[in-house]
Amino acid sequence: QVQLVESGGGLVQPGGSLRLSCLASGSRVSLYAMTWYRQAPGQKRELVARITSGGSTNYSDSVKGRFTISRDNAKNTVYLQMNSLKLEDTAVYYCNLAGVKWGQGTQVTVSS
Repeated sequence: QVQLVESGGGLVQPGGSLRLSCLASGSRVSLYAMTWYRQAPGQKRELVARITSGGSTNYSDSVKGRFTISRDNAKNTVYLQMNSLKLEDTAVYYCNLAGVKWGQGTQVTVSS
């Protein structure tokens, strides 16, 4: 059974950084596209960043240049490095495997 567990969220001031982790069990992250999504209160869930099985990455325009998605195959973990955080980055961040499996989410709050 595939499980995804996100961690690394928290409270950070504007301009700060956080690194989110998504640990997968029951499947190998290297075989699938792995995607980070986020959902702010009252908003639709939106794609933040994706890494394909081949290692290609793409980002939403709102985070391009500030966020970096990466993958450690040995640890079966996908990361989202978030720098220069803004108030509007506040959301619950979710990890997704192959468009099918979701994690439980981790809260990121950017506030002064």
